[in-house]
Amino acid sequence: MSSVGGSQVTASQKRGRLAEERRTHIQFQILALLTLIMLVTAFGRLNLAIAGRYLEDEFHFSTQVMGWILGGFAFGYALFQIPWGWAGDRYGPRATLTAALLWWSTFTILMTCVPLISPSRWWNYAWAFAAMRFLTGMGEAASYPNANKVVAAWTTGAQRGIGSSLLLGGVGAGGVIAPILFAATMQRWGWRSAFILAGLLALFVAAIWFLSATSKPSQHPRVNAAELAALNSASAATGSHAFRISGTPWRALFSNRSVWALVLSYLCHGYTPYIYFTWFFIYLTRVRGFTLIKGGLWGATPFLATTLMAPLGGWISDKAVASLGRRRGRQITVWIGMTLSALLLLAGSHAANNVSAVLLLALSAGLAQFAAPSWWAGCIDITPTYSGSLSGLMNTCANLAGGTAPILTGYLATRYGWATALDFAAGVSFAAGVIWIFVNVEDSLEVAV
Repeated sequence: MSSVGGSQVTASQKRGRLAEERRTHIQFQILALLTLIMLVTAFGRLNLAIAGRYLEDEFHFSTQVMGWILGGFAFGYALFQIPWGWAGDRYGPRATLTAALLWWSTFTILMTCVPLISPSRWWNYAWAFAAMRFLTGMGEAASYPNANKVVAAWTTGAQRGIGSSLLLGGVGAGGVIAPILFAATMQRWGWRSAFILAGLLALFVAAIWFLSATSKPSQHPRVNAAELAALNSASAATGSHAFRISGTPWRALFSNRSVWALVLSYLCHGYTPYIYFTWFFIYLTRVRGFTLIKGGLWGATPFLATTLMAPLGGWISDKAVASLGRRRGRQITVWIGMTLSALLLLAGSHAANNVSAVLLLALSAGLAQFAAPSWWAGCIDITPTYSGSLSGLMNTCANLAGGTAPILTGYLATRYGWATALDFAAGVSFAAGVIWIFVNVEDSLEVAV
């Protein structure tokens, strides 16, 4: 009991007053800002894919050279996820995401300055564009590990799925808007407008994030006691974010067969999405003959399918686990998604009718993301305590494959044709599902560590 103003206040009375206090729900503002950040990161990924046609014409880049330029982003993105995750642990996601947004927006705008350089024997426009894209990807690598940290701090235990789906929704929404927006601006002001607009929007969002967000609910001046009580109890239940350079049981992770299979399968899964992020708009306009505006409209369809199918896949995966057990539930969801995705990719690559081809390819992209939540859930199933480290390892490998995808696609398309390039991607997608035969998410590492 405690005395306040001469009266005795019991613990139960305190709880009663806390229950009567209406929550401020600042968490929804934070999650909305997080969704906006993920949306502009999609702009940063897609602007070159949409502007690529103009760069090919202006600088006379071959398809293979363009593949290297497009792949530069993915390599930077893959290699710096774990360092940015560590920075988020050390300095907090508010500061880290702000710094990352400032970083990649600057290099996005500097893409427009590449034509000002003087080419030499050792340095040319292709290398300069690829370097800028590598540095842009390096900055954007902060998005997922730090977004996960924000979701962990700003949601209750019952809201984790909703919070995670907002990340996918933000990227999907950005993918829907970007082709339409950039195609329109480039037709009026040229390819540079796509990079200037994406960079300025990121700077604007960085300012809003820095001024409005905090890394933890307890740091926010407008969070009241009722909301803080709910969010703090959730944070205490989940523990600290697991992205750690030291303390992670890497030996146990690397000695586990299911971990190897999970990482290898997601490496295969990561190949095809980068074709949509890099080559799809160019494919529509160059190969399928769409105009710039129509290419922008139809180029949004894979991301619309992703936005709709990813949450559905996560929901079905959980339902399958409840009915069939954790191992079979995750496996069957992946097998359905990746098998259908591969078959539709094959059908779309050979379809004669352009509209049918695009719809088949878009649905293929959506079904691949239908399967994706089972990989992320699998990381938590295998090791809840170190799921952040396992997720980082898994996503790093997937994005290394993603960096290879634009290069290899350009090579195969040049040498054997676009149908062959997409057929190869279908085979890789199918392999991602097949490898799940060796994944047992019930093979927990928690006892070992």
